[in-house]
Amino acid sequence: MAITSFYFLCFFSILLILYYSIPHKFQWGFLLVCSAAYCLLAGQGALILYPIVSVGVCHTGTRLLAKTPAQEEKKRRGILLVTILVNIGILFALKYVNFFINTLDGVVHLLGGPENVVPGVNFLVPLGVSFYTFSLLGYVIDVYYGLAEHQENGLRLALYGLYFPNLISGPILKYREHAEQFFMPHAFDYRQVTRGLQRMAWGFFKKLVISERLGVLVNTVYGAYESYSGCYIWVATACYAFQLYTDFSGCMDIVLGLSESLGIVLPENFQTPFFSKSVAEYWRRWHITLGVWMKDYVFYPLLRSKLFTNLNKSLKEKCGKKRGKQYATFAAMFVLWLTVGIWHGGDWKFVIGSGLLHWFYIVMEELLSPPCARMMERLSISAEGRFVAGVRILRTFFLVCIGDLFFRAATLKDAFAMLHKAICVWNPNVFWDGSLLKLGLDGIEFSVMVLTLLLLWVVSMAGRKGPVRDRIAKWPLPLRWAIWYGLLFSVILLGYYGPGYSAAEFIYQGF
Repeated sequence: MAITSFYFLCFFSILLILYYSIPHKFQWGFLLVCSAAYCLLAGQGALILYPIVSVGVCHTGTRLLAKTPAQEEKKRRGILLVTILVNIGILFALKYVNFFINTLDGVVHLLGGPENVVPGVNFLVPLGVSFYTFSLLGYVIDVYYGLAEHQENGLRLALYGLYFPNLISGPILKYREHAEQFFMPHAFDYRQVTRGLQRMAWGFFKKLVISERLGVLVNTVYGAYESYSGCYIWVATACYAFQLYTDFSGCMDIVLGLSESLGIVLPENFQTPFFSKSVAEYWRRWHITLGVWMKDYVFYPLLRSKLFTNLNKSLKEKCGKKRGKQYATFAAMFVLWLTVGIWHGGDWKFVIGSGLLHWFYIVMEELLSPPCARMMERLSISAEGRFVAGVRILRTFFLVCIGDLFFRAATLKDAFAMLHKAICVWNPNVFWDGSLLKLGLDGIEFSVMVLTLLLLWVVSMAGRKGPVRDRIAKWPLPLRWAIWYGLLFSVILLGYYGPGYSAAEFIYQGF
């Protein structure tokens, strides 16, 4: 049951009415039942046992941690390690075992051996397995370090782990910051509910009107890339960057708006990432909760570990204090970005396109920033000027698009082939000879795509000064209703949905 479907809207409408009709003390239990029902209605069936097992393991682990005195550090560390390994083991078995099998088969084949030495396995993967696993692991680690209290009620922990909007595409939660509101009573608030519905409508617009339309063009080129080269590939890749953004952020708008209408405020996951002036800044604005989780539970612990402490000390002795610390940080960042790449999927195209390539970008930015700043100073070019800012934004977008090319390509081999065809052929005539109108979208559909992207840009620019909904709320009532009804009918009239058409699942749903 996709959240863009009519059936989901019926499900949510009934949930919303009942949620505010029952006694407040039963609301959290009702949400837990609804979350389980959603998993079953979404075709998960027995797969719901996976998150239930993860919740049970984490609840048992934190209960043992709560009962173990701080003096017994070795025992506490063992409990933490077992709890983490069980959860990571489940995640690994479901998502990554084929990655290592395929890698092994590829190495054997390159050395002259036969293909498919080890056969792959096919596991059905539960909804949002990476999202709920990371949220639960963060809770366990926080309990270990005393940053969060052990949740005695296992059903309440189950709601935190299985909250159905979160299972679709995140965001990744921190128990100590977000869990308590799941269990609080929530009285009906007209303004809160309507604001949530408004945000949901904007999410549906981004997904069904913009993302799905962009997907037609992207699928045409990437589905038969042998027939396209040069600017065709660059246009399709740029369109995919916007498709990925409108798909993922549109899902977040629906999820955050839905939760807001229930009185639950989830963390933001995007802050206009395409206005970023560097790749590092881009990742502070894109999939924010994943970046925060990785820094808190992978990067900083690595830097504090004995291995990296010794490495830092050794590099400082050999390269100097400043360079040594920088190189040690780069090494920890390598592990961080390798983990980010693997998180996105069990394939080398994800490891490179969403991981190591971005590590390389950020390292190069760090190393080249000082000499570039000195050169601009000598040329009397202001680093804060609009022109320079625009160039940096375009440069960042271009670098991100190369990573997205790897992300979208069917295989790593296809990604390198497409990149070669994009670089080696120069055919700008496609922009004026009508060739772009032969990629699955006719003139009207292409115009709708361009105009809706311009609307997205205008809204994003306006949103940099504060929530757009807050400003619209101050306008006269007729104008407000005209805007929101206009948005609703745009989704109904222009959206890709309905009989004979099935909106693609959210791209990040698989993670």
